[in-house]
Amino acid sequence: MTISRLDAKRAVPELYKAMVGLDAAVSNSGLDAQLQELIKFRVAQMNGCAYCMDGHSRDALAAGERPERLHVLAGWREAPTWFDERERAALALAEAMTDLGPHGVPDDVYDEAARHFDEHELGQLMFAIITINAWNRVGVATHLPLPE
Repeated sequence: MTISRLDAKRAVPELYKAMVGLDAAVSNSGLDAQLQELIKFRVAQMNGCAYCMDGHSRDALAAGERPERLHVLAGWREAPTWFDERERAALALAEAMTDLGPHGVPDDVYDEAARHFDEHELGQLMFAIITINAWNRVGVATHLPLPE
């Protein structure tokens, strides 16, 4: 017998509302919207959250992203001319923060991100990565349904 998955919005509305608030704060932080969506889509790919991949691919396209770049995003290292240095640094940090190994985020990855983002922007980027990882865990754990 399969038990229905939690509807977090209904079961813990105060916590869900807090997550929505954090997400809104991150989205409105001033970090480039197209870059945010690129990061959100890549992290959702890594975490296998179909719900978030669907939504963030749509949001990325609405923010001006090219479909071709989304198609190859999982292989961004193999497409160096399609992603600039700043995007590559952000993607590397997003991957390192999503797949934390036994030693955390490598210094070279962090240093490269810090080279391309000032302290405020780096904080914005890190919270964007943290927030999408949290949403992915909600989506994957509760089996958020794709739109019909």
